[in-house]
Amino acid sequence: MLRDVLTVVLAGGRGTRLEPLTRDRAKPAVPFGGSYRIIDFTLSNCVNSGLRRVQVLTQFKSQSLDRHIRRGWNFLSPELGEAVEVLPPQQRIDENWYKGTADAIYQNIYTLEREAGRHTVILAGDHIYKMDYAEMLAEHERSGAELTVGAIPVPLAECNQFGILETDAAGRVVGFKEKPASTDPMPGDPHHALGSMGIYVFDTATLFEQLMADAGNPNSGHDFGKDIIPAMVKAGDEVRAFRFRDRNGKADYWRDVGTLDAYYQANMDLVAAEPVLNLYDKSWPVRTLQTQSPPPKFVHAADGPVGHSRRGEATDSVVSAGCIVSGGQVRRSILSNDVRVNSYAVVEDAILFHGVDVGRYCRVRRAIIDKHVKLPPYTVIGFDPEFDRRRGFTITAAGVVVVAKGEPPEAFQAPNTLPY
Repeated sequence: MLRDVLTVVLAGGRGTRLEPLTRDRAKPAVPFGGSYRIIDFTLSNCVNSGLRRVQVLTQFKSQSLDRHIRRGWNFLSPELGEAVEVLPPQQRIDENWYKGTADAIYQNIYTLEREAGRHTVILAGDHIYKMDYAEMLAEHERSGAELTVGAIPVPLAECNQFGILETDAAGRVVGFKEKPASTDPMPGDPHHALGSMGIYVFDTATLFEQLMADAGNPNSGHDFGKDIIPAMVKAGDEVRAFRFRDRNGKADYWRDVGTLDAYYQANMDLVAAEPVLNLYDKSWPVRTLQTQSPPPKFVHAADGPVGHSRRGEATDSVVSAGCIVSGGQVRRSILSNDVRVNSYAVVEDAILFHGVDVGRYCRVRRAIIDKHVKLPPYTVIGFDPEFDRRRGFTITAAGVVVVAKGEPPEAFQAPNTLPY
């Protein structure tokens, strides 16, 4: 364990672009990959990297996130100085909600001072990736930097979604632009710029000094990307970029799942025959709250109408514990715990959250269905965008249908004919 390091995970964002999935839960608490929550990837990176003093700063709609961390991340030993602790907003300094990422740290500065070590690692709790933070810490110490920023090449067309780093040949940051409309490419790569991943390693003394100065600036947005980093670069402080290296060694897989389409695609990445994000790598496990559910079950019976035998099967899919595929068919889909797919139903390219029940003869395609939604027999979702939109479902720019929790029965009108 890296005992001289405190890790802070920022998990308080509203996640408005993920609505309706974030109507009742924080963005880091959104389910991912069947059995996980988004924040599990950041926390697993911490534990696997030897960072076991972790403070999670929450804010909006944090109940399910708090519960998940309390129940699923309680295996560390406080007696040995290890813990994943949740810090809700204290309003100790003023009466405002967090005004930015830097302000979130500043408002908890008294708590963090008691736990502080020589270095502080600041992470976002809403990205999907595997990374050994110990390598970044070692590079931070070797270079003598006051701040090291995790960075990854991003397409030039997407530079307006990232903080963009300009570096010299030694990796020193000489320029920083927060979400610019356009930017110059990286040296040697005409198609990409170097984007910030929202991963920071600070010398703790420097961090507190910067936070105090920023808090006293009435013109600041109190954000690391918009204010702290540009100010340090402009002042000539030693700021370095650390190029992200994926744990699997094949590709640098890092996904910001901040939109519904990005979230959907990152889940669909997992159903590939050889997914780049390997959830089965025992040398770098992704931990989560393991529910007490029985193994998944598939039911086959040949007593259906001609051409429609009740054959329960799932192909190119992730099927979690407690699922029953009872005579239905699942293709290229993610099924969370305790999902049931009943006879003659077909689920394709879909993400079904915990406890979803798909009735007989349903057809579901390119959809995300939130937890405990019960689809009556003959429900059709994902085949007629206008019909889905009239029923009040969210349709993404890429045409993915999102069904929220608590949809009333009348939302699932059945067509006049079978959907086959």
